[in-house]
Amino acid sequence: MQFIDLKAQYRFIQEDVNRRIQTVLEHGRYIMGPEVTELEEALAAYVGVNHCIGVSSGTDALLMAMMALNILPGDEVITTPFTFIATGETIALLGATPVFVDIDPATYNIDPDLIEEAITPKTRAIMPVSLYGQCANMDAINDIAHRHGLPVIEDGAQSFGATYKGKHSCGLSTIGCTSFFPSKPLGGYGDGGALFTNDEALAKTLREIRDHGQDRRYHHPRLGINGRLDSLQAAVLLAKLEQFYKEVELRQTIGDRYTTLINEHCSNIITPTVSKGNSSVYAQYTIQVKNREKVQSMLSNSEIPTAIHYPVPLNAQPIFSAHCNPADTPVSQAVAARVISLPMHPYLEAEDQKKIALTLKEIENRLE
Repeated sequence: MQFIDLKAQYRFIQEDVNRRIQTVLEHGRYIMGPEVTELEEALAAYVGVNHCIGVSSGTDALLMAMMALNILPGDEVITTPFTFIATGETIALLGATPVFVDIDPATYNIDPDLIEEAITPKTRAIMPVSLYGQCANMDAINDIAHRHGLPVIEDGAQSFGATYKGKHSCGLSTIGCTSFFPSKPLGGYGDGGALFTNDEALAKTLREIRDHGQDRRYHHPRLGINGRLDSLQAAVLLAKLEQFYKEVELRQTIGDRYTTLINEHCSNIITPTVSKGNSSVYAQYTIQVKNREKVQSMLSNSEIPTAIHYPVPLNAQPIFSAHCNPADTPVSQAVAARVISLPMHPYLEAEDQKKIALTLKEIENRLE
């Protein structure tokens, strides 16, 4: 059993992937070739925004979003501690300070009720993370941001394809960012990412930042980075995008089946909660268990792979802990000690899911 089976997906799209890659090899425009423009147009239409900017990774997308919003040393950006390091590290790389706000215990996303009290005169942006494939409470977050004149950057690295009240993730705020890392719901065969916005001026700035800050060749009105997207990755993503619509539905079916099976067979396992008005793409299917190390070991003995997303909140990481108090975010601390992610991909067989649920039941009975 694979934790994520990318080979199964490739078998469905092999001919189109190979054809598109061959086209890139023949035209030789390996960086920012015509495939990038085609992909940007397709993704902007999918998300429902005016502008998509394809970039080198989801991490770089976050960095560039803050650069475009002129986040400077000494500024503060409010975010969640329960996420991958990229969210916090990009804030710190600009010399700004990540201000960590605790999470909603049901969705694992930032708790909007705690954001306003974290705002100070130094706050320059709010960066919610749409974790595990489900959007944060963007209406509440946007309302707070509007009252305080702050931009909102959605870290949608795990939620591309999810919807919030009928609108797609990454089209819900000032700037949306996503990742095309291979394991993501829409993943390439290497690093890649994208930014989304309806603001024309921001889109222009982001395109300049992506290419070393130049607005035309050898003319640099701003600092930028090498954040360009490879044509080969764009070609792969274009092939995958045709299958993506179906895969989003498959992910939701598999996620719902997991929840039904686990709730039917197990009594002490917490399954994901999808908020009303939301859909999830289940970038991970993550449960909470007691005795996690024992559960993980026993699942491994049954040849069921697992992962932990994430065992240490950012405000408890060595790089941030000297300036943070993990006790300020008790929900994140508690959840980080209990979460475990199960195999999840669009081609996971129902029989494998049943095996996992029954194995969890057996483990639960043995550990009681």
